[in-house]
Order: sequence, then C-alpha cells, then structure tokens
Amino acid sequence: MIVDSQGEVQTPVMIGEEPVETGQSIDVPANPENTAEAAPDEIIVTARGEAPPGDPLQNVNIEAFQVAQSVDKALVGPIAKGYEGGVPKPIRDGLGNALRNLSEPINFVNFLLQFKIGKALETVGRFAINSTIGVAGVFDVAKKAPVNLPYRSNGFANTLGFYGVEPGLYFFLPLVGPTTLRDMVGDGIDLLVLPVSVGKPFNQTAYAVPTTVINRLNDRVARDAEIERLQEESADPYVETRSLYLEMRQREIDVLRGKGRDRAGQPEIVIPDTLVAPQASDPSADTASDCAKTLSRGTTLPIED
Repeated sequence: MIVDSQGEVQTPVMIGEEPVETGQSIDVPANPENTAEAAPDEIIVTARGEAPPGDPLQNVNIEAFQVAQSVDKALVGPIAKGYEGGVPKPIRDGLGNALRNLSEPINFVNFLLQFKIGKALETVGRFAINSTIGVAGVFDVAKKAPVNLPYRSNGFANTLGFYGVEPGLYFFLPLVGPTTLRDMVGDGIDLLVLPVSVGKPFNQTAYAVPTTVINRLNDRVARDAEIERLQEESADPYVETRSLYLEMRQREIDVLRGKGRDRAGQPEIVIPDTLVAPQASDPSADTASDCAKTLSRGTTLPIED
C-alpha cells in the first residue's frame, strides 16, 4: 500500500511485475507489436485529413492507387523490365513513334477547334513528313533540323478546358491512372476518332490490344526512375501524384489560352501513373504531356463491325 503526503491511499501503478511509486522515473519498454515497419520497397499512403473539394472520393481513389501499386510491383514492373531488356531501344522508340504519329489527326482537329491555325498547320506538316520520309512514323524526322517541328500533344480534353470547362472530380482509376471528369470525357472522344472516322483496322480488337500494350510498356519503361523516386522519397505518393497531374493539366490549358510558355520539345515532369497505371507514349517523347494524358494517344477503343 502506498500513502501520499496528505495521508490518502494511492493505487500503485504496475509496470511488469513491479509497482511504481508516484514521482518515480521509469523506462517503458516498446511494444514489439507496435513497432512493425513497412517493407522498404512498399509505398505507404499516409493518414490525411478530410478530402479536398476536388477529390471527394479520396478514400476510394487511395484504394485504387494502392491496388495499382501492388499490381505494378508484382506484374507490370517486371514485365516492363523484361521488355526493356529484351527489345532494343531503337525498336521500342520506333514503335512508340509510329503509334504517336497516329495521334496527329486528333491533335490537328483540336488545334483547329482552338483557333490555333499555325500549330494545326505544323501538325499537318509533321504528319506528312513522318508518314512518308519517316516510314509511317517509325522515325520522327520532323522534330530534327532543318524541319524543327516538335510534337505537340492535343485532344478534346484540352479543347474543353480551353473553352472554360472545369476539371471536375478527380479520379485515380485502375488501368488509367490519375484523371478528372473532364479528361475522361475528352480522352474518350479521342479514342473514338479513328475507329469511327476511318474504320478498319482501328475499330478492331486485333489492333487495339497490341497497340495499347506497347504504349503501356513504353510508358512504364520511361517512368521507371520517377516511380523509384516516389517509392524512396515521397512522404505521400498519392497526394504528390494528384498534385503533379492537376498542376500539369492546368499548365497545359494555360498555354493554350496564352497564359504560359509552350514547352514543346523541352523536358517536362513525368506523371507516374502506373504505380499505378498507364499513360501514354514512347520513351523518346518530346514532352511529358504524352505521359500526362490518362489514356494513350494512338490507342483506340475496339468497335467491331
């Protein structure tokens, strides 16, 4: 029994098998059950407060992000590394260039809709040069001197933004990655352009599946360093991915509205969406806007006859 200075009986505090008196200094051993650490190569999405206004589905998006991360670690990453090691870079770049060349008609139409006549004509010039001298777009001849026409990605999502349509809700979707409601609608229209306007082979599964796989693998190879950085350095990969994506998309819209500098042909931030998920394009892309779109350019939805 312990009696304090005022004569009152105090219930002793037990640490292990020994009672501890008031005022006594002790060392409390750590509970080994509470000291588990995350695996060094696992991305942990940390606890956060309420979802921001643009991401009301944050909890659902985080779940999708974590699932995509697991799939990337177990399946997509190893396959991409095998693809990188087994297929020479010139061949990977050529395949990516050819598929990207097929997106030029979409770029052209949207530059016209945005009244960017000069860029629309440049896009036509790129498409003509690369489709002929560049052997169906396998070689990006147009970006080199003396032509010097860099690739400029465009799409209906950009056109919607150009005319003032807000991004809307943010989503992180399996097999898509970071996107917004506006971008999903716009990119969906992009994917229908060639199948609807041209038809075969763009409306056939036999075309859509392999081209999508090639785009995904090229993109994953290009983003490997950024994925590693997120795994090792980012305090919250989900929030960082969301912030980078939304900032990049806003920057692209601002450029179209004349509020920013056109960075076509210059290095850009790459959004890591396959931690995740895929994004578009080949490793020799001139701008990271290829990797900022949530659906690959040159990929089409199969519409069977």
